[in-house]
Amino acid sequence: MTREYWKTRSGFILAAVGSAAGLGNIWRFPWMTAENGGSAFLLLYLLVVGLVSVPAVLGEFIIGRRAQCNPVSALHALSGSRTWRAVGLIFSVGTMIFLLSFYSVVGGWIVRYLADSATGAYFGAPGQHFDAISFGPAAVGFQALFLGVTALIVAGGVQRGIELAAKVMVPAIVAVLMMLAVIALTLDGAGAGYGFFLGVNWTYLQGNFLAVLGDATGQALFTLSVGAGNMIIYASYLGTDRSLLTDGLVIALVNVLIGVITGLVVFPLLFALGVGPGGHGPGAVFVSLAQAFETLPMGRLVGVVFYTVVLLAALSSAINMLEVIVSFVIDEFGLDRQVTVAGLTVLFLFTGGVNAMEPGVFNFVANTLIDLLLYLGLTAFLLFAAWVLGGRALEELTAGGGTVAQTVAGPWRYWVGAVIPVFLMFTFFSTTASAAGYNVPIHWVGAAAVVSVGAAIGVLSRTNTFQRRELDSVSE
Repeated sequence: MTREYWKTRSGFILAAVGSAAGLGNIWRFPWMTAENGGSAFLLLYLLVVGLVSVPAVLGEFIIGRRAQCNPVSALHALSGSRTWRAVGLIFSVGTMIFLLSFYSVVGGWIVRYLADSATGAYFGAPGQHFDAISFGPAAVGFQALFLGVTALIVAGGVQRGIELAAKVMVPAIVAVLMMLAVIALTLDGAGAGYGFFLGVNWTYLQGNFLAVLGDATGQALFTLSVGAGNMIIYASYLGTDRSLLTDGLVIALVNVLIGVITGLVVFPLLFALGVGPGGHGPGAVFVSLAQAFETLPMGRLVGVVFYTVVLLAALSSAINMLEVIVSFVIDEFGLDRQVTVAGLTVLFLFTGGVNAMEPGVFNFVANTLIDLLLYLGLTAFLLFAAWVLGGRALEELTAGGGTVAQTVAGPWRYWVGAVIPVFLMFTFFSTTASAAGYNVPIHWVGAAAVVSVGAAIGVLSRTNTFQRRELDSVSE
């Protein structure tokens, strides 16, 4: 079966930005920022994006373009190891099943709120309205509608479906968000929102550093779509003439810009209208903002416009999630794309339906499980790029990248092969301990992270388990 490729560079970048800048920025980012001290969260988030997410995006790009196939087949083909195939199955296909299962529920909420904005159904009691519609049979129905639209786009293929949709949706998201940011700027009292979002709260940061760091790291990985093979699959449709470094930086910059613009919409609006920023968790965008829309002139119109943007963002990310699994099935079993999409849609109607019916399941998956899987998955992908691919990773990074890529290639390998994995495992252990209710000393957590990563590097460097085949023959 002939493999598809991106028709244009802009199509690839917009599709990757759409995957990264979906609900991660417009739903999850305001919620996480509000729950973690506003500017304190923003500061750590920006640092993690620059120091962790951008190098990590390059790692996934390298694996994807080198192998020209889905994440599971890529790890297997490039290593010759069934163990790495199992790693791909768990941390790409497995993570994506959990991810899209809860994500489609949120997508259903957005479809519902888009319709309810036109009628003003949530005006008067937004909190009670969200509680009434967020879970249950109606939520299952709207989740199914969202999945159906996602499936139609993915069934169209890479160029006629995903790329075409991205070229329409991503510019529309940016344009409408900028318009809403201008509206928020004109409101009396908006200054308090800018202060909450942009003025660094050092006291809060010092008192809650580890908690904020964990959430900021999870958000940085979630919003740039790394850790589950999202960027591996999109890079697998790339030609060898593209600069991975340039494309990665552009995608990260536009993604961060969309997140910041979202903050410049949400927080000035909430503070100007006297609505508190926190306390509603995953429903923040549907409760706090819904309450604000009620008091705005032409609030129904503003609500329709806002939730239209959120829906476009949700679709752009859901498309990528479904494509990861679709590509795996097509590559592995040679099935027709439309048949594959139809079968997987049925699967997600069931798994998403469970999340739509059970709030406890949804909250565990969305708040804890996904972050932990992304920490482990990204650690595995980066160790693979640095120590299994080794010299081949450097060849792939520098291909089409010019002198800048050649300069950063060597330091990049050791940064993603040692420093970032230690950081990710530190965050994984601290988050796990916190979720379990244990207060573990920070130096114990750090020691566990160093030992675990060191052991993994030792195994990869000294044994033939992963059949390295002299991958480090390129002198450094």
